[in-house]
Amino acid sequence: MPPGITLAADAPQLSAANTGFMLICSALVMLMTPGLAFFYGGMVRVKSTLNMLMMSFISLGIVTVLWVLYGFSVAFGTDHGSLFGWNGDYVGLGGIGLNELWDGYTIPVYVFAVFQLMFAVITPALISGALADRVKFTAWALFVALWATIVYFPVAHWVWGTGGWAFEMGVIDFAGGTAVHINAGAAALGVILVIGKRVGFKKDPMRPHSLPLVMLGAGLLWFGWFGFNAGSWLGNDDGVGALMFINTQIATAAAMLAWLAYEKIRHGAFTTLGAASGAVAGLVAITPSGGSCSPLGAIAIGAIAGLLCALAVGLKFKFGYDDSLDVVGVHLVGGIAGSLLVGLFATGGGQSEAQGLFYGGGLEQLGKQAAGVGAVLGYSLVASAVLAFLIDKTIGMRVDEDEEVGGIDQVQHAETAYDFSGAGGGSAPRTTAVPGPVQGAAQSAAQKNKKVDA
Repeated sequence: MPPGITLAADAPQLSAANTGFMLICSALVMLMTPGLAFFYGGMVRVKSTLNMLMMSFISLGIVTVLWVLYGFSVAFGTDHGSLFGWNGDYVGLGGIGLNELWDGYTIPVYVFAVFQLMFAVITPALISGALADRVKFTAWALFVALWATIVYFPVAHWVWGTGGWAFEMGVIDFAGGTAVHINAGAAALGVILVIGKRVGFKKDPMRPHSLPLVMLGAGLLWFGWFGFNAGSWLGNDDGVGALMFINTQIATAAAMLAWLAYEKIRHGAFTTLGAASGAVAGLVAITPSGGSCSPLGAIAIGAIAGLLCALAVGLKFKFGYDDSLDVVGVHLVGGIAGSLLVGLFATGGGQSEAQGLFYGGGLEQLGKQAAGVGAVLGYSLVASAVLAFLIDKTIGMRVDEDEEVGGIDQVQHAETAYDFSGAGGGSAPRTTAVPGPVQGAAQSAAQKNKKVDA
């Protein structure tokens, strides 16, 4: 048979098993965005809880519509100059056949499109954690739309699209160390450098209001991340997805232990916030690397990332940038660590034959990884800062100082996260008697406490 000719019988056929698996993985990745909302929502003060939830949820609406209209085409259409794609059949998803397969795989194009949509949704949502307490919701919604269009869709093409420069160079990013986490972390840094610090940063206590909510969010993220990572191989035919699945668990566990060990040595306690943050750091770091390393390598990657991210979250106090919920410290630093460590721990027996330094591959793969990291970081940082600056100078990016102090939930959403109006018991009769000295003092104190920032 002449080379380059494939008989119809040899062409990939739709696999019901792989299709079903990928639909489940897509649902798992979708669940990560509400999980992120809970994770971030528990980490802020009471007065910002709903705003934090909504900053994640609105991404589900905005990015989904943009993805259908043109995002999928830009990210995965026919390559143009190694920078972006375009395919008219993908615009509106209207030119795709019901049983049309994604090129070289056994799943329909629609399944691939919806799986990648969930990645596009959660990436801008990650940025929101750095901006807690101080951003107008309308400005945030506009930023999400512009950022997805100008930054995420093209970067996804660079990293995963056929013809994208990073893809063709051989940069290994199994599930989004560069395209998702470095991209979001660098964007967060760019925006906070433009909009400035929260009122009271480094002066007022800004502790999480609900650590159980944080742990719930972290658990949902951990659960959904198996779809995020293992699903990125787009099937179960050769064991690589299974390797990624087990490495996801291993690295996350190692990172959590490393973060907790650092906390115990540094601060004398094992905190729930540290456990949740360490787990997320491990999930971030294994995302680009888990398909190329061994399980022992996953332990090393997780432990290194857990320690580095635990150290990095304190840099905001040293350098004075207000990364509210440590998006820079966890996602940017964790994404950089995981992406670069591919150049050390790639075995050559996983997703590709590329080998890292520790397996005889020299520095070649490390150089490729560094190029991918540097390009995505630089582009996202600058583009995001420019977008934030333009929005700030037009419609304004921040709420007023009085509104920030009073509570962004009430100002932006006309709601509060918790209603305690009936907490005192509804059966006791009301009284209109003039309060005596003791009762009056108690009421006065209660009124003062209402003014205290939760």
